[in-house]
Amino acid sequence: MDTQNHGLAVHNFNFTNYVATDPLPRDQTQSLRLHEPTQMLSYIDPITGRGIEDLAGHPYIVDGNMTMYFESEETRQEYLDTPIDHPFHLVDNPIDEGYDEG
Repeated sequence: MDTQNHGLAVHNFNFTNYVATDPLPRDQTQSLRLHEPTQMLSYIDPITGRGIEDLAGHPYIVDGNMTMYFESEETRQEYLDTPIDHPFHLVDNPIDEGYDEG
């Protein structure tokens, strides 16, 4: 069976180590927004776990590029009063059989 050659192949997938060449112009430099957004917004109260639909008038905390909204000033203060360490005492596992305690 004879095949006709109509010029150069754009992609030849017959090679075992095929490497795509000629990246698009947008792909020639690394995107600065690829893995880290410039501003993150959390509209779920971290204390109650409920979503806040209307953010206007609700208390919030800005920490770097993260803005967290709370249902009330009480839950905001409860969040601020949470210790930096683990907020719950982990139960000790006297018989350690390779299980994680956390």
